[in-house]
Amino acid sequence: MDGRVLESWARTAVAGLEKRCEEINSLNVFPIPDSDTGTNLLFTMRAALGAIDEYAGSDGGTKDVRQVAIALARGAVAGARGNSGVILSQVLRGVAEAAVTSAVDTRTVRTGLLMATNLVTDAVSYLVEGTIVTVLRCAADAAAEFPDEAPIAITARAAADAAASALTRTPSQLDVLGTAGVVDAGGLGLVVILDALVTAVTGAPPDRAPIALHVPRRTPSTHRAQPVPVSAPPASQGTHAHPGPGPDCEDGSDQDFEVMYLVAQSDDDRMAELRTTLNALGDSIVIVGDGGGGWSVHVHCTDAGAAVEAGLAAGRIHGIRVSSFLVDARDQGWLVPPVRTRPDQGERGIVAVVAGDGAAELFASEGATVLRCDDAPVTRAQLLGIIRQMGRTEVLVLPNGALTAQELVAVSAAARDARHEVLLLATSAMVQGLASLAVHDPEREAVDDAFAMSEAAAATRWGSLRIARERALTYVGTCEPGDGIGLMGHEVIVIEPDAVAAGRRLVDLVLGAGGELVTLLMGSEAPEGLDTELADHISQRHPGVEVMIYHGGQPGDLLQLGAE
Repeated sequence: MDGRVLESWARTAVAGLEKRCEEINSLNVFPIPDSDTGTNLLFTMRAALGAIDEYAGSDGGTKDVRQVAIALARGAVAGARGNSGVILSQVLRGVAEAAVTSAVDTRTVRTGLLMATNLVTDAVSYLVEGTIVTVLRCAADAAAEFPDEAPIAITARAAADAAASALTRTPSQLDVLGTAGVVDAGGLGLVVILDALVTAVTGAPPDRAPIALHVPRRTPSTHRAQPVPVSAPPASQGTHAHPGPGPDCEDGSDQDFEVMYLVAQSDDDRMAELRTTLNALGDSIVIVGDGGGGWSVHVHCTDAGAAVEAGLAAGRIHGIRVSSFLVDARDQGWLVPPVRTRPDQGERGIVAVVAGDGAAELFASEGATVLRCDDAPVTRAQLLGIIRQMGRTEVLVLPNGALTAQELVAVSAAARDARHEVLLLATSAMVQGLASLAVHDPEREAVDDAFAMSEAAAATRWGSLRIARERALTYVGTCEPGDGIGLMGHEVIVIEPDAVAAGRRLVDLVLGAGGELVTLLMGSEAPEGLDTELADHISQRHPGVEVMIYHGGQPGDLLQLGAE
């Protein structure tokens, strides 16, 4: 069998993935439930096939085994889509590395699958059992049992059957699959591809009972998925696993973007540095080579720009693709349940991120829907969920410093469509949020209302008073544990031995630039009488300035201060 059997394999695999693409997509729950695993595998296999077609056009149809295998691998690496597509590219690269003779035989299949397992193990930062990698390893183990002289049909069939058997075990190996009651989507895609190999070498698909893709759901484990020992390939194969707990081992990755790009003019050392950088930025990192000096990079992260910049330091990058999970969530409707239409859907809604019982009551009394952040940081999914559940066509968001600008932009992009307008106000603290609410007018156009509220927030200079928890160096000197520290925005500008003295100095510095109204939002740790002390100080040192005192109960701050 010459290179034509590889072309037949690729065409049969594309046809099989086309037929079962939606079925594979429907099983996709790990690491991101974005329903695209089948699509990614199909795009990757089409890219590999396209490379063969291009090669055949200039080769005169001789179909040299090694050249066809190399074309397959390079096409797959260059056109890989998603995590699963990158892993598939290494299956094809393994076959290319093993194609050293003029025929496709048992040795090609056996060595190719083993080398593919090595390459994938080296490419994936953290291995998790119950995924496409597990299915691939089981197929390679089965093929390893056959000697060189064994018929290729028997070897290919044994590898495909072992993969199918491994697929049925994935729900018991990975909690998120067992909870959803499904087998691994990428694993199913690999079974389709190995079955295509059987068809290519025998002329008929495997005679096997249908695989049960859905199983009884299990009660979710109290622990997140963790890396488990994976049977390491022999050291002679050059495998370097990346063990240890990693973020992509968690079910339900909390990332915004999938970033992929190709890297040229680089080397192994620079690509290793890139992996280290990307490990700090996100999860689901897969970096693979095409065997000819090119690499494909895949990462899930919250900062797509930083991931691309890291690649620039590694070499010449091209073919950059960035997709947003939150936008996919909006388009596919898997992140939040449908929102029931309320009678007041046409009215404008306001969402405020708030900490403290008193502050929550204060914002709610002004008509805002409150999202609490007392005990844990607010996630993008929580904010998007509450926006969608409000059922309003116009929503103004007061983040009050609880989320970064990048996170807010991602949420806004996901929540906004032709029927819904979501406007973000640059409120960095709850006192700025209160100032903006004071000028809210639902009778205005949404953009005009948001502009007026943003102006009010921007005109409110804000600060906070806290107790130092540890010794630290600041712009104004070193603070010791127990010192009172005053901040203007996020910068320390006052250090005093006690909180009252620090509060007085903070007020004087803030009002030194003028002000007519001071709002004090007292925190849960504020000492008794602090509000009265500061109000008296303002009335004596800054006559004519009005003082408003609210008991917010927010943790961390003794108080937040806003000057308008």
